[in-house]
Amino acid sequence: MKRYIANVALLGVIGLDALFAAGSAISALTAVPAFAIDNIQSTNAPDLTQARAKIAAGDYQGARDELRGLAENTQQADVYNLLGFTLRKTGDYRTSLTYYTKALELAPDHKAAREYLGELYVETGEMAKANEQLTRLTTLCPNGCEERDDLAKAIAAKIAQTAGN
Repeated sequence: MKRYIANVALLGVIGLDALFAAGSAISALTAVPAFAIDNIQSTNAPDLTQARAKIAAGDYQGARDELRGLAENTQQADVYNLLGFTLRKTGDYRTSLTYYTKALELAPDHKAAREYLGELYVETGEMAKANEQLTRLTTLCPNGCEERDDLAKAIAAKIAQTAGN
């Protein structure tokens, strides 16, 4: 009996070692390059460094023009999300909505697109729709995340502004 238990224990250890080795091999084979864009890791993502620099500098039209060129050549959620952002910042809410929708069609859990879409709804006074995006972000980020917090702040600020008028 002791020999049987020892053999089972040995097989268990060997099995765990094999399982860990297989997991490591799979991780190595499926590793994604470390260039995360927004909150999505993708191997086919274009370089958005210049567009982001223009956005950071407040050059929304320059970023928009660059992102439109990228959007013609690729269907990628981050491109559509940032294009929606720049269009919203230039006041083109209708087209902005189109690009956020495209981003979310490609990546329904894209947290930045959910936040920015919610902010679009706040800016256009569609508070029920903004709260829907906040609810979705709460589901995506049960322990909190920057996107959820930023949208919650935008909603609270709009409510305070409306109450003050």
